[in-house]
Amino acid sequence: MANQARRSGGGGPSPKGMAGSIGGLVLLGGAIWLGNNALFNVDGGHRAIKYTRVGGVSKEIYGEGTHLKIPWFETPIDYDVRAKPRNVASLTGTKDLQMVNITCRVLSRPQVEALPQIYRTLGTDYDERVLPSIVNEVLKSVVAQFNASQLITQRENVARLVRDNLSKRAARFNIMLDDVSLTHLAFSPEFTAAVEAKQVAQQEAQRAAFVVDKARQEKQAMVVRAQGEARSAELIGDAIKKSRSYVDLKRIENARAIATILQEAGGKNKLYLDSEGLGLNVAESVRTLTGKEIELDIEQDYKVSQIKEKVEEKEGIPPVQQRLIFGGKQMVDDKTAAEYNLEGGATLHLVLALRGGF
Repeated sequence: MANQARRSGGGGPSPKGMAGSIGGLVLLGGAIWLGNNALFNVDGGHRAIKYTRVGGVSKEIYGEGTHLKIPWFETPIDYDVRAKPRNVASLTGTKDLQMVNITCRVLSRPQVEALPQIYRTLGTDYDERVLPSIVNEVLKSVVAQFNASQLITQRENVARLVRDNLSKRAARFNIMLDDVSLTHLAFSPEFTAAVEAKQVAQQEAQRAAFVVDKARQEKQAMVVRAQGEARSAELIGDAIKKSRSYVDLKRIENARAIATILQEAGGKNKLYLDSEGLGLNVAESVRTLTGKEIELDIEQDYKVSQIKEKVEEKEGIPPVQQRLIFGGKQMVDDKTAAEYNLEGGATLHLVLALRGGF
């Protein structure tokens, strides 16, 4: 019975079996931990290098994807190799000692083949360590070669010099520059005010020069006009000396002009002008044109209309344009000579009725 009891009490799990189970769990956990820590990923646009506790920074560069590493013994270092923009502002002086605020925009990225060297000398924040200092230095050296006005008129040349010099300086640190541009350029308020005042002065000077030139041209025009009038007066004097008919012609032309002006002012109504109103002696002008005085044989029973017909026969002046004046009054066509007490040797004044001209 005692032996049977001893056999039934030893039926539980043995110590060796429990140890084997725990060991298996430990191995499984270690394998999982090792798998998680033995892999590292490199994202798109990035590159990686390894730092080992024995050899330091390795020369091998790892591209995009998943790679192996020895946990604790190797440490991956990730670099973003895409171009990154950076604005650097600088206050510097020009060749003519004018202060200027200038901002330079730099698009930079590390040289992939030199990542181990960059890590040894500059670390992961290489751009923070290098770009501000070299950009300021290059800007100051280039801007000092130009006057303030040349920075504006030759801006393309200034940007080219900055880009060339800055690319050479950055290459010493294994940094590549894809683009360099000057985005902002501002002078001191005093210099800006001086430039504006200078521009205003130049505009006023140009305006004054224009006024002077205009006055000179007007003076020349007056001289030419005076010379022309003098020559015209000289020619008129010669014409008067040679012939009296020129004066008579001018007198008639003046009368025509006066009559035209008065007719336009009076509308379509007819105008009756005596010799004084026309500014000439009509009878004298008629004699000048006909070459003789008008002599008419008039009977006492002649009507005024018949007298006008006689004048038309003599001088060719239509009756409709004739106005006969006797005793200061106009004679009416249907009245006779007897009604006006016309006697032999009486003088009638002939006035022309003008219609749109003489």
